[in-house]
Amino acid sequence: MPNLNLSITMLARFQLLIVGCLFALSSSAYSVTDTSADPLVFADEPLAEATVLPDWFKLSFLDLKDSLKEAKQTGKRGLLIYFHRQDCAYCNAQLEVNWGSKDIVNYTRKHFDVIAIDVRGARTVTDFDGTTATEKSYAARMQTNFTPSFLFYDTSGKLALRLPGFRPPYQFRAALEYVADQHYLRTSFADYLAGAEAALSFGQEELNENDAFIPAPYNFDRSRIASKRPLLVFFEHTRCHACDLLHAGPMSNAVVTKQLADLDVAQLDIYADIPVITPDGKKTTSRAWARQLELNFAPTLIFFDEHGKEIIRVESIVRLYRLNKVLTYIRDQGYKKYPTLQLWQQSQKH
Repeated sequence: MPNLNLSITMLARFQLLIVGCLFALSSSAYSVTDTSADPLVFADEPLAEATVLPDWFKLSFLDLKDSLKEAKQTGKRGLLIYFHRQDCAYCNAQLEVNWGSKDIVNYTRKHFDVIAIDVRGARTVTDFDGTTATEKSYAARMQTNFTPSFLFYDTSGKLALRLPGFRPPYQFRAALEYVADQHYLRTSFADYLAGAEAALSFGQEELNENDAFIPAPYNFDRSRIASKRPLLVFFEHTRCHACDLLHAGPMSNAVVTKQLADLDVAQLDIYADIPVITPDGKKTTSRAWARQLELNFAPTLIFFDEHGKEIIRVESIVRLYRLNKVLTYIRDQGYKKYPTLQLWQQSQKH
C-alpha cells in the first residue's frame, strides 16, 4: 500500500504546480526591462484613497476565540488574520492580484474565515488567551512589520503559518493549501515550496550584481567585537524573477545606493554551499544558513545590528518606497527605540 502521507503531499504539490505554471506562463512574457503588465510591479507609495475590503470577509467583534469557534462550526479549517492598512499599496495588490483571482477567493472562503485587523486601528482585539489590546497594539505585539501580513491559525488555535508581505499568487495559494491540508504538521513551508520553486523558477541565470556587495570570504562575525555599522544580507538565487525585479527597479535607484553606503552589504546564494561565518560567530554555508533561518522567499533581505542580532527581515515583494523606508529605519537607528517598523513609521508623523 502506498504511503498515505506521501500521496497527500504529492497531490498537494501537483496542485501547486498547476497554479504556479499558470502564473509563470502569465509572467514569463514580461522581461525585466518591460514590466508594465507584471502584477509584481506597482508604485508602492501610500494610496490617496483607502482600499475597500471584500464583502466576504468575516464580520467580527475581534474576539479571536469566539471567531475560531464559529469557523469550526461552519466546517472551516481555521482563521486567517489579515493585517492591513487603508493606504497600503501592497494590500491593494493583495486584493487585486491574489484575492482578485476567483480560484484563490473560492479556496480561501471554503477553508478559512478571514478577519481583517487595521495596524493603525483602535478597535479592541481579544486574543485567544483572553488578553485585550487595540488593533494597533496587537499588530505590534504580533510583530507585523509589513502590510499585508497574515497569521494562519488552525482549529485548535495553533499558529500554523506566519506569512509576511505580498507574495506572488502561486505562493499565496500554496500557503492556503499548506494550512488547510495540515502540511504544517509534517514539514516547513520552505520545504513544502521547494519542489515548485525549482520547477517553476525563471529569470537570469546568474545572480544580479551590485557595487554595494562585499566580496567573499563572508565573515559576518559580530559576537566578540561589535561592528561600527549594521549588516544587510541579500538571500537570493539564480532564475529568480522577484530578485531580477528588485535589482532592475529599487536597487538601481540613486537614493537606495546612497542609503546602502551606510551599511555592510552582502549577497548570498541560498542554493549554494558557500562558506559563511554568521553574525553570531558560527561556521556554516549559505544554503545551511538559509535553511536555519527558515527562508521561504527570494529575495529575502535580513538586517543585523552592530552586535549581530537580527533587526528586521523583508521576505516578500518589495518596491522602492518600502525599501527606502526600511533603509531609513536602519540608518536612523529607529529600531533601538521602536521594535517594529510600523511603530517607527507612526512616530514619524508626529
